[in-house]
This record gives sequence, structure tokens and C-alpha cells, in this order.
Amino acid sequence: MFTLVIGASASGKSEYAEKLAMSLDGQRIYLAAMEPFGQEAQARIARHRAARAGRGFVTLERYTDLAHLEIPEESVVLLEDVGNLAANELFREDGGGAEAVLEGVLSVERRCRHLIAVTNEVFLGGQAYEGDTLRYLKTLAKVNRELAKRADRVAEVVCGIPNSLKEAGQ
Repeated sequence: MFTLVIGASASGKSEYAEKLAMSLDGQRIYLAAMEPFGQEAQARIARHRAARAGRGFVTLERYTDLAHLEIPEESVVLLEDVGNLAANELFREDGGGAEAVLEGVLSVERRCRHLIAVTNEVFLGGQAYEGDTLRYLKTLAKVNRELAKRADRVAEVVCGIPNSLKEAGQ
């Protein structure tokens, strides 16, 4: 089962994804793609760790190349998040580029029982973007579209409220 959770920044998508993971059977793996650059990132990571404390998650930090990550077959994987993975694959020296984002997520999905991938809504800012920012946003938008096509379920979280965009069988 593959669930894609999408939403704007601070929409409640992570909390929703964690609750969903808690409702599923299997070893819970929190697959963290955010690199701890700077105090803001470290504070965000600390908040997420505190929210998961005592919930039985094993945390794996992996910033690129998810295609070669070993995942237990019967696991419930919560990928947090596709936006960070895309930035890493596009801009890190060891990144695999745009193709590695989709390939990595789908590789994890094939090897676990349940994948819950959290991603960001893009192009809501109403601004004109260019350069590397535009390349990143276009890449993430394309990856989001492809993941939504392949997902069994897609939920958009707005103000902490999940809205079903796609259910299994649709």
C-alpha cells in the first residue's frame, strides 16, 4: 500500500502521516531525508523526533540514493519528505539528479509493506521563480504528479484536516 500525503508548510501533513503509520502493522521506519543544516533545520528535526518519541519508529537518515537503501519487506516506511529528497538529489555533489528522486521513492515502495511519503505542495506562492529554484519546483511538481498516479491513496492536508484526493481502486 502506498499513500502520498501532500500539503503546504505547517499544514499538519507530518502529524497525519505519523498517525497513519501508527495504525498499520509492521516495523515502523521513519526515513528522514532532511539534512541538519543550521539551527532552523536542527530545531525542526528535534520537533519531529519529539513527536515520534515512544511510538516505535526506527529512524534512518538517508539524504540521497534511496534506490540502494535496504528496507525490511514487512515494514511501514514513513518518508519525510520528498521535497528534501528532491533538493538533495538536485543540489548535492553526490546527488543523482531529478530521475533519482522518483526512482528512489518507488524503489522503497516496492520493498516495504506500506509506504507513506510526505511531500510539499508547490507553486502556491504566486511568485515568479527562476534559476535553480524554478528547476527544483518543476522537479518536485513532476515527481508529485508521478507519485500521485502510482499511489493507492493520496491525501491533502489543509489546516490539519486530511482531504482524500484518491482512494485505493480509483
